[in-house]
Amino acid sequence: MTDGAWVSLFSGGKDSSWALYQALEEGLDVQRLLTVHPPGDSYMYHVPATELASLAAESIGIELVDVHPDDFGAEETTDAGEQGDAELAVLEEALTKLDDERPDGLAGVTVGAVESEFQNSRVEAMSERLGIETFAPLWQRDPKQIAADMLAAGFETTIIRVAAGGLDESWLGRPLDADAIADLAELQESHGVHPLGEGGEFETLVRDGPHMDRRIELEYESEFDGTRGQLQIEDAWLD
Repeated sequence: MTDGAWVSLFSGGKDSSWALYQALEEGLDVQRLLTVHPPGDSYMYHVPATELASLAAESIGIELVDVHPDDFGAEETTDAGEQGDAELAVLEEALTKLDDERPDGLAGVTVGAVESEFQNSRVEAMSERLGIETFAPLWQRDPKQIAADMLAAGFETTIIRVAAGGLDESWLGRPLDADAIADLAELQESHGVHPLGEGGEFETLVRDGPHMDRRIELEYESEFDGTRGQLQIEDAWLD
């Protein structure tokens, strides 16, 4: 990979965190984390608990760049491709600014896409326009192996949102540990749940890992409407 400054597209969830961790293990010089905070639904970005990315960044020790766009209006869209392109524009603008601020520009970005061609192709096209590289270490890998590798590396991950058959309220706040990974494998057979939630079945927060100096502690309540739910974070801090 190219030497120079890298930016990690970062939500605080497991996929972007694993991509960041792999980049650091590869020796890439990640100098910024970048989090987009959608105020509503999004086709391109992780939505829940992005406000906790600042705590994660503090624990990791890499400066965070926050991007706060207007509501994307994803709930009303009739053209997914057009919607994805529109949402990507705010990210490209932020990266262009970072690229311009550096005398030697940026070397590349990391992305946590696993199977989403919708997301990965757009990030790659954006990178080509900016003249930078894309580091996507999860792309097209076996999701069950990725989950096992995260666990073996010491990632402590909590499920913070569910939105799929088979994922009831008991999954909210549940750690993504070996038992959960085994249960998700069964739900893949019975309900078609993706082992990493790639279809939006569930969202996560990485609370600790080998790349973090301090663990994220949470106080929360569960909110579940019978088909979907999420954690309502009441307080969060680093231990």
